[in-house]
Amino acid sequence: MTDYLLLIPSDEAAWDAAPQAQRDATYAKHQAFGEALAARGHQVKAGAELEPSARARVVRGAPGAVSVTTGPYAESAEQLSGFYLIASDDLDDLLDCVAILAAGEGGLELRATTGGMA
Repeated sequence: MTDYLLLIPSDEAAWDAAPQAQRDATYAKHQAFGEALAARGHQVKAGAELEPSARARVVRGAPGAVSVTTGPYAESAEQLSGFYLIASDDLDDLLDCVAILAAGEGGLELRATTGGMA
């Protein structure tokens, strides 16, 4: 099986302003996504919603000369808000499942991992 990382960007200000009904609908799409993956033989290895980017720590430098700043790595309207790590033998079907989340949300990014780190 190949591991794929699904990156989920979002507009944090829009999410903060969203009514609870809209948030509930988004979480329901994630539930349907997970159910579709399981039913179709894909394996979710990890996944999480991330804290707001304002709580991020950006680390630069090297041991002994490290610089740590707060806030997002990139200044943009959209920040990484969550991810899934999914094992699959069928990329085409996986992309069809990802469409469940992508519907009405804009673009999501799916990348195969190189399997280099253990």
